[in-house]
Amino acid sequence: MSNQLDLSQLPGINLFSLKGKSAIITGGSKGLGLAMAAGLASAGANVMLVSRNASDGDEAAVQIAKEYGVKAMTFSADVVNQAQMEEMAKTAFTAFGSIDILVNSAGINIRGAIDEVKPEDFTKVMEVNVTGTWLACRAVTPYMKAAGKGSIINLASTLGLVGLSNRTPYASSKGAVVQMTRALGLEFAPFNITVNAICPGPFLTEMNLPIADTEEGKKFVVGATALGRWGELKEIQGAAIFLASDAGKYMVGSMVTVDGGWTAR
Repeated sequence: MSNQLDLSQLPGINLFSLKGKSAIITGGSKGLGLAMAAGLASAGANVMLVSRNASDGDEAAVQIAKEYGVKAMTFSADVVNQAQMEEMAKTAFTAFGSIDILVNSAGINIRGAIDEVKPEDFTKVMEVNVTGTWLACRAVTPYMKAAGKGSIINLASTLGLVGLSNRTPYASSKGAVVQMTRALGLEFAPFNITVNAICPGPFLTEMNLPIADTEEGKKFVVGATALGRWGELKEIQGAAIFLASDAGKYMVGSMVTVDGGWTAR
């Protein structure tokens, strides 16, 4: 066997190209969802920004299309509504001709001690974060199976891997997303569809603004990271591009932590 490298089999940066591919991003009108949508578009993907109110993402879609020369559109849907998730997938396929990537970024967080959180709030978090992710995955399944390819990226969390007090609804939901990702990764692998998850740490999104200046936020969140700071939205983009592209094709049921070293301690 020769030790000579065949560089034609090592395309390098071309592996990260998403040119000609199309992506659906739930929760795509703001925060990490919008950041990932912009990241995918920068690599050449057409994008659909999905939110409960599509107008929230209209300006962003216009900017993305202009900046990156791709197709960008918005769509109104509630991730917990099966019919709306199916219409989302149908609309994206009609508009783009394919559904190559799904990013499940829609999610909510309700904090509090277990005896302070209302049971209906616990149920709501589980419904949006877990059932919503499952329904979106289910909606794109026939399109990806028919194409014989696809990439699904779920947004789990470092709190799906480790614990933090006063977070039972959110941590439970993200732990479920971790296991969903593993199970669906195994289920979809024979169809050449990869399913993985990104586990973000402390990013200063709208969801985390309420604790940004609190003692808890400073000590137990940001203070616990190796880098000693909140993550910047752009710092989630690399992981999304990697998992959506051919560069991540050997990743199945994996959890990619982007947390500034929070879980390393």
